[in-house]
Amino acid sequence: KNYTNQSSYSSLSRNVQKSLKFSVFGSLNPSNLVITRSTTILCVRKNGKVVMAGDGQVSQGSSVVKANARKVRRIGDDILVGFAGSTADAMALMERLERKLEEHPGQLFRACVELAKAWRSEKYLRRLEATMIVADANQSLELTGNGDVLEPQPSSGGDILGIGSGGNYAVAAARALIDRPDTEAEEIVRDAMKIASDLCVYTNHDYIVEIITIQGKGGLSTTTTTNEGKPAEGVQMIANAV
Repeated sequence: KNYTNQSSYSSLSRNVQKSLKFSVFGSLNPSNLVITRSTTILCVRKNGKVVMAGDGQVSQGSSVVKANARKVRRIGDDILVGFAGSTADAMALMERLERKLEEHPGQLFRACVELAKAWRSEKYLRRLEATMIVADANQSLELTGNGDVLEPQPSSGGDILGIGSGGNYAVAAARALIDRPDTEAEEIVRDAMKIASDLCVYTNHDYIVEIITIQGKGGLSTTTTTNEGKPAEGVQMIANAV
């Protein structure tokens, strides 16, 4: 009788675990749970300006090892790239993106699609853990390791994309501000990043802001500033931490 009860209990336990494994909550295996603990990257497009910002905090476990890493970069003069996740992996993906842009000059969307296809299908790239936002004067895109190339949700005020552990906070704040006629893209980004920095422990107040200003007849001007609005100088890039 004890054996039968034990057997029934084991069978019930297996059935419960199996049901939970395939429930909407996903597998209970910790290795399958994705917990984003990285940074905040925000991109806002409004009134002829594209503004992207990323904080500088680098965390290893429960420790902060660096406060001014640069997580928003440029490819050429007209493309902005921001990343959340492993810095070394993101740099490897940026190199791949540059190659795709060389193969498809002036076609950012096609280059991003080709990168996403390779990212998902190639064994080496599948191990890279990062998420990216790529933007130029015409469009903003989010790239993930699942093969996604996502455009922002259309809005009358402008376009917003955010990634990283504080990305949702920044996006929510930006959405609250973007429809106000008296706010510009840079102001929205700075206010939203401040809110995200206050709420997310993996995001600090030391961030870099990259700006593309779209001028008449296809002209562009670019600006790089700090969270205080000063020109960004002496900001170093690291490649060995998250």
